[in-house]
Amino acid sequence: MRFCAVTLGCKVNQYETQAIGSMLTARGHTQVLPGNGCDVCIVNTCAVTAESAGKSRQAARRMKKLEPDALIAVCGCATQLEPNLGVLLGADIAGGSGDRRGFALEIERMVKRREREGGRPSLHSSPATPGSYFEELPPGGPAGRTRALLKIQDGCDNSCAYCVIPRVRGRARSLPLERAADHAGQLYKQGYREIVITGIEISSYGKDISGNKTLTDVVGAVGAAAARARIRLGSLDPEVVTEEYCRDLSAVQNLCNHFHLSLQSGCDVTLRRMGRKYGANTVREAISSLMRWFPDCGITADLIVGFPGETEAEFMETLEFIKSSAFSNMHIFPFSQRPGTSAAEMSGQIEKNVRRDRARIAAVAAEGMARAFMLSQIGKTVEVLFERQRGGFWTGHSGNYLEVSVKSGGAKNAVCPVRITDVVDGRVWGEVDN
Repeated sequence: MRFCAVTLGCKVNQYETQAIGSMLTARGHTQVLPGNGCDVCIVNTCAVTAESAGKSRQAARRMKKLEPDALIAVCGCATQLEPNLGVLLGADIAGGSGDRRGFALEIERMVKRREREGGRPSLHSSPATPGSYFEELPPGGPAGRTRALLKIQDGCDNSCAYCVIPRVRGRARSLPLERAADHAGQLYKQGYREIVITGIEISSYGKDISGNKTLTDVVGAVGAAAARARIRLGSLDPEVVTEEYCRDLSAVQNLCNHFHLSLQSGCDVTLRRMGRKYGANTVREAISSLMRWFPDCGITADLIVGFPGETEAEFMETLEFIKSSAFSNMHIFPFSQRPGTSAAEMSGQIEKNVRRDRARIAAVAAEGMARAFMLSQIGKTVEVLFERQRGGFWTGHSGNYLEVSVKSGGAKNAVCPVRITDVVDGRVWGEVDN
């Protein structure tokens, strides 16, 4: 069987898509790029925004156009949330956000059945209920990439007003620490020189397992198991980033000095409406602790603007907060009215054009902070993992997540010391320091 796969959404989805691919290739099947003659096309969907289902439909249509004779197999959060979405997407096989092994085996069964009987089978749909256990999947990374993802956690116990993820992913649950360390060792042996620790809400790691283990414990175990690889953390809840937390993390010598905070707003009133459990001062303290323990660290954040009820004054409070925080980069989203969330039913919905304008204003501020951070690195030497050649130059990321280009001296999958020399048109330039 020849198959291809496309992923929408987050790093967890990326991890799970590669895991499905790994399970199929281990059973003797071949993964190819779309348009190269497939028996089945896999589409891993996302449900995080109202637009996600539309993007999933576009992806399914694109696969049908590229591979008109292939079966279409859909899975992921969108099909878990909307069981009839498989029909709307014109799928032949539909799974959900759990039981990836069962989904992979069902693909295999349906392709074999088609070979025996011919024609297109009727839709087989079996979105599994989000489990009470952590489904351990084979570690790996996307083909041709220099960094791998390591999923250590699934599900979420929070009840944020704008989010459906707890409904489609279930309760928070964790990969046992020893298994996470084993996976990290395997990834290093496979040739990966950076491992990104990911999950739906990694800050809750260990809540469901005995031994009082936390995220800092598993980061230490992963770092020790892959001692010559860089370890990078996924998104963090600001509430967990205490002085003690930063001290413990600083003991992991191969941890990248880049931290991404799930901020969402810099206004206490807006954060309460969102159902977040912290205030702006908690974020300030988290940033101060990170900067004390990790000099020159990059601190990035997510921000939602135009949340229901957000006044102009509240937006300006958030804007001033992010400017004073000097983030090294930001992901900015205008609020998306997601059906099935309490935020979608709130009074005080903000006009779309206002949401868009606020996102644009915040993006301008974020671009200024990003440039200031880039300029602050000139003259400093950073470790860069080179990933690709682009325009004749080698490009990769530093530990603090600057994208750095060099004119010579780079090599794919090599980690090299690079002295930052200039910033031109938003690109950071350096020289390999031999």
